[in-house]
Amino acid sequence: MKKLFLLTSAVMMLSFLVIDPISQKERKDAIKLLKDTEKGVFDQVKGLSEAQLKFKPAPDRWSVEECVKHIAASEEMLWQATEGTLKAAANPEKRSEIKATDEQLVKNIEDRSTKRKTIEKLMPENIPFKNTEEALASFKKNREKLIDYVKSTNEDLRNHVATMPFGMLDSYQLILFIAGHSNRHTQQIMEVKADPNFPK
Repeated sequence: MKKLFLLTSAVMMLSFLVIDPISQKERKDAIKLLKDTEKGVFDQVKGLSEAQLKFKPAPDRWSVEECVKHIAASEEMLWQATEGTLKAAANPEKRSEIKATDEQLVKNIEDRSTKRKTIEKLMPENIPFKNTEEALASFKKNREKLIDYVKSTNEDLRNHVATMPFGMLDSYQLILFIAGHSNRHTQQIMEVKADPNFPK
């Protein structure tokens, strides 16, 4: 009985020593941002006709369908980049090179006052989804997987740092970036819908 008590005590002591790699607030904030931005995409395309989905305000601007295709393809590619960073060895020494706070990162990616050109692979014409429905299905599947991952992960997200074209981000910030990116293009969809020539 005494041995059992000591064993139980030791297990309990060890359980207190397990450090959550991200705080409960960070986990909760990321999940909320992922869910809110997923809902934003679906809310903006709900009930749109084929003509509305394919309408382009100008030859060099994207349609709603093209925005959705880009969101879905980016979701997959950005998560692959995050997974690659997590599979590599932790590099906490790189943390000092991260310039943006979590809040600054989300604000910057969502800010459409600064235009950015995407890579060729993520241009709508180079994305293999046949239509909006197929792109949305892919987006939903990948977003739900990401939300489930954030809910349960014990990975050391803060100490796996990635070199991105726009600077250094830790893996937690990469997840925030994915959410912010979809919101950036949800705003683009809203701009298309606000065009005076948008089909009724």
